[in-house]
Amino acid sequence: MRVIFAGTPDFAREALHRLVAAGFTVPLVLTQPDRPAGRGMKLQASPVKQLAQQQHIDVAQPRSLRLDGKYPGDAAAARAAIEQARADVMVVAAYGLILPQWVLDAPRLGCLNIHASLLPRWRGAAPIHRAIEAGDAETGVTIMQMDAGLDTGDMLLVERLALAPGETTGSLHDRLAVLGGRLIVEALEMAACGGMTPKPQPAQGVTYAHKIDKAQARVDWSEPVAVIERRLRAFNPFPGAYTELEGEVVKLFCSQIESNECPSDKGYGTILFANPQGIGVVCGDGVLRLTELQRAGGRRLPAADFLRGFDLKPGMAFA
Repeated sequence: MRVIFAGTPDFAREALHRLVAAGFTVPLVLTQPDRPAGRGMKLQASPVKQLAQQQHIDVAQPRSLRLDGKYPGDAAAARAAIEQARADVMVVAAYGLILPQWVLDAPRLGCLNIHASLLPRWRGAAPIHRAIEAGDAETGVTIMQMDAGLDTGDMLLVERLALAPGETTGSLHDRLAVLGGRLIVEALEMAACGGMTPKPQPAQGVTYAHKIDKAQARVDWSEPVAVIERRLRAFNPFPGAYTELEGEVVKLFCSQIESNECPSDKGYGTILFANPQGIGVVCGDGVLRLTELQRAGGRRLPAADFLRGFDLKPGMAFA
């Protein structure tokens, strides 16, 4: 079976690796254009492009796939490459571009998407972040037949995954990437044998995982302690929840609920204690102990190391 692969970040890289290892022919990879990254802001190839080049797979990096859009030349070149690939199916994983109808119709078996949620819950751009932020007990991967809607296509394979205690977006991302890679191989093997049975998504339970906005990462200390603790895990490692102290931005990554009781005489964000075991902060209905933090331009540090360079004292307050 000939498979075009469209994806960009590490999540997608795992799926491409699994497809190549399983012996599928991948004549073409679509991925986002190289982006500036790192301290020097040098152009950097996506993880998917790096793997494709290692495997000597042709790569296309259109800025758009809309033939009537802003970059018609990119779209026309991509269309020619897709037609030349003569693929049976396209596999899409965190690609980052909307696929117009001509792309959806190009392969014989259409386009299959690896989506990191139990559809129809958490359609959209940030399903891993939102599942943790909402306190979901489980999530999973859905292999979906793509249509013109936003993650609305028929489901082909679904597998559930329980969230571990203390799960972060980083840890859950890695587990779901492995699961997605395995499931897409199973789906294509089933398709090769004519064994795929599409199932429409339920009409009930639809939620949307909207793209993470940096402003959402700012901690509101008046919120319940459990909500803040989940948000720190949801935004770990990216974009990193943050707060401010005396005009300096401090990112917050790891924490534990210290108490579900809130001192009535202390304002939200007030530091109750600062010791090597953590920094206790007053929240809306309890106390959160911060255990891993980062100053602007610095590294992520355990509380003990962070306090050696930042003299926090009880009574100071995060804003």
